[in-house]
Amino acid sequence: MKRKKIAALFTTITLAVSLTACGGNNGKESAGDSGGAAGSGTETDGLQNSSEQSKGEYSVNELTVNIWDNNQLDGLQNIADAWTEASGVKVKINVITWNEYWTLLEAGASGGEMPDVFWMHINEAEKYMSADMLLNLDDYIAADDAIELSNYYEGIVDIYSKDGSQYALPKDHDTIALLYNKAIFDKYGVDYPTDAWTWDDYAAAAATIAQKGAADGIYGTAMNTNDGQDGWYNLIYGFGGELISDDKKTSGMDNENTLKAMQWLADELFPSMPDQDTMSTTDPDLLFQSGLVGMMLQGSWMVNTFYTAENSSDYAWAQIPFYDANGNGTCEEGERVSLYNGLGWAVAKNTDDPKAAYDLVSAFCSKEGQTRQAELGVTMSAYLGCSDAFTSAFEGMDLKPFLDVEENGTLIQHPYSRYTTRWEGMFTTDLVPGWKNPETMTDVCKDIAKQMNDILAEE
Repeated sequence: MKRKKIAALFTTITLAVSLTACGGNNGKESAGDSGGAAGSGTETDGLQNSSEQSKGEYSVNELTVNIWDNNQLDGLQNIADAWTEASGVKVKINVITWNEYWTLLEAGASGGEMPDVFWMHINEAEKYMSADMLLNLDDYIAADDAIELSNYYEGIVDIYSKDGSQYALPKDHDTIALLYNKAIFDKYGVDYPTDAWTWDDYAAAAATIAQKGAADGIYGTAMNTNDGQDGWYNLIYGFGGELISDDKKTSGMDNENTLKAMQWLADELFPSMPDQDTMSTTDPDLLFQSGLVGMMLQGSWMVNTFYTAENSSDYAWAQIPFYDANGNGTCEEGERVSLYNGLGWAVAKNTDDPKAAYDLVSAFCSKEGQTRQAELGVTMSAYLGCSDAFTSAFEGMDLKPFLDVEENGTLIQHPYSRYTTRWEGMFTTDLVPGWKNPETMTDVCKDIAKQMNDILAEE
């Protein structure tokens, strides 16, 4: 994997973790963002503090924590409870839906009450850092010699850094893989996906399933306008295009290779997909779980949703296909692309006890906490080398494709700018004409590029 090593932090409290993998009771994240599974149980004996000296040193009895994924609650509470046992400070974790999460956080930042600790996302980080609403963690990190920031996945530290200061610690990272329904492939005599699949192989299999399954109402694949990180973003970067320039000043939606990727999507995959009206009323994830879609792209944060589904024994994963640019049938450097992202643990600047809040964040982000997170199946870790346990947390389901792409593929960071949501949210609605009328896709993308450039010019 192409890496730019990063810098990391940590806990004043040393945590000792049991390396015994625990079964995941994990789940779904929202809005195409990083997150996903959460381990079951409240056992804390595998994550104990090495001393009791921290008890009594804090000025608060409880910290409030806000997250947006209920499927991660049990696992994170498990880790938090171990910290509570050592610190004496209770941790109350509130789960709020994605849209309400940001509405409430913004209201709190505008004069209301913010949670002590909360998740931060690449789409929103710049706004909150610029508004001086997040605690500057530099001094706390400097005093916390357990871990260095270079132990984290490339770019995730940078997402939550501004003007040389750190405002959130890396929580996790994610990658994209191909999810398929073995029962559908078997029924229509189509070979299962392999790691040698190109995008053309993907399209051919999708077309066969759609043709043979037409009478049964079965589609080969599905991908909606809002399936960005876990959908068409990967095609754009795999084809050599971009969504936004490196300096974040110009849209890439009119880039030659971007247009090539989007037109290929329209020409080669749309005929095997449900129509746009269907996908706008029934999410592709639900269509897949209903046995109506043969395969699709999915993020690692979604593993538990399919692991706990009624027909999970039919589901399997393969590496994301690659774009065979030179037609030699071999995956070469840069041809297999997976978008990646990572959440951050942030602290409100006005929290009553900054040290207590930081120490809790440090417990979540320490090597021990990150290992425990993976063991519980909460999600893949931001700490390098701690995610292997995640693939063992879901008995009977092979999740190696999510890690394999890091070794034999190229990871591309989820594109962002200061106000990502303004232009990324536009894709969901403004791409619809291209989904409904594939022959217009190129013109639709060029029009979006103009609008996106206007937005970027205002940042």
